[in-house]
Amino acid sequence: MSAHSSSPPPSQPTHTIDLPSQVGEPVHIVAAPGVSDSEFRRVTHPNHALIAIESTLFQQWLKNMQTETGILANGTMSLRQVLIQVKDISWSMGLFLLKLSIFNDSAATLWKSKYYDIGHGLVVKVSKGVDMFGKRIGFLKFKADVFDRETGRKVPGIVFARGPAVAVLILLESEGETYAVLTEQVRVPVGKLILELPAGMLNDNKGDLVGTAVREVEEETGIHLNLDDMVDLTAFLDPSTGCRVFPSPGGCDEEISLFLYRGNVSKEVITQLQGKETGLREHGELIKVHVASYENLWRMTADAKALMAIALFEMAKKEGLLPPLRS
Repeated sequence: MSAHSSSPPPSQPTHTIDLPSQVGEPVHIVAAPGVSDSEFRRVTHPNHALIAIESTLFQQWLKNMQTETGILANGTMSLRQVLIQVKDISWSMGLFLLKLSIFNDSAATLWKSKYYDIGHGLVVKVSKGVDMFGKRIGFLKFKADVFDRETGRKVPGIVFARGPAVAVLILLESEGETYAVLTEQVRVPVGKLILELPAGMLNDNKGDLVGTAVREVEEETGIHLNLDDMVDLTAFLDPSTGCRVFPSPGGCDEEISLFLYRGNVSKEVITQLQGKETGLREHGELIKVHVASYENLWRMTADAKALMAIALFEMAKKEGLLPPLRS
């Protein structure tokens, strides 16, 4: 992929990139309406830390588009434009917040701020299209204009890019019973406490899936797992899938590798884990460990990662693909 500057319209700063999959059809990277040229270049300038289009997230998204099973691979689709929102809140977003049923009257005067008091002890910060995790881009939101060449029609292309992640189904055998280890966390996007598998995002593009999975489990549950005992459940999928699962492909690029860990423990260990408070508190992780009967797990969680892992585990077990459980 190569990148170069174009002659942007006065009202909308633009950058262009060339893709090997569509030679002669440059892709325009456009700033959202209302973003000044200086603000846009502060994000896209190659020498700046906030360079969105050179980030691992954006590059991985472009790579996925051009793989053998990508939507640009066979030439029937073309990517023409990507709109990146780099400013804070827009007027329309402010109006949307004002329409929320939980938005109190006094908060209406605060809509020009980055923070919104929506009552009930809650304060919402409306973020940018680029969210930094320290010195790296953690989340990237943009709109891609992808067209079907035959019909000329645009396909839906609003993207929330957060990159690859891992999750682990931990099954512990104790006195003839099988237990699953879950975490309970506050999940603001759905407004609920969710019981889910220990999981986490990859912090770099090195692809250390197993190592990341082990670290996340230790951070979220306090359990130290042996790398040699980890089984990649998504590796059993057909290679055409990329051996990953996509929980929400209509709006998010997140691809998850699901692992299995099985071990034998005493009843005392099960008791010690139940209700244990963990997580990186300095990063806002308020996590409580729950231990549940595996037999009832599929009924008691709405976590897609857990339900997908159960399905893969049961099918792999049925077809004899799992290694024997170590004593």
